Amino acid sequence: MTEAKARVLKKDGKQRNGRGFSKGELSETGLSLKDALRRKIPIDAKRGSNHKENVETLRSFLEVHKVASKPERKSKS
Repeated sequence: MTEAKARVLKKDGKQRNGRGFSKGELSETGLSLKDALRRKIPIDAKRGSNHKENVETLRSFLEVHKVASKPERKSKS
């Protein structure tokens, strides 16, 4: 499984890999904290910034790794 990597801006304007995605980035994609933890998406609770690149990364990650819904059970009658 490929990992979703968050990108963060350094003080000099360059980008680096971050610890994880912020709560705002998760909420923009429609994920709760529990859903992100279940899908093993890294979370950075200290970071408050929202980067458009990270939101797009999360959306593409979720498209590729959709969770299959459970099949419906057949009735015993």
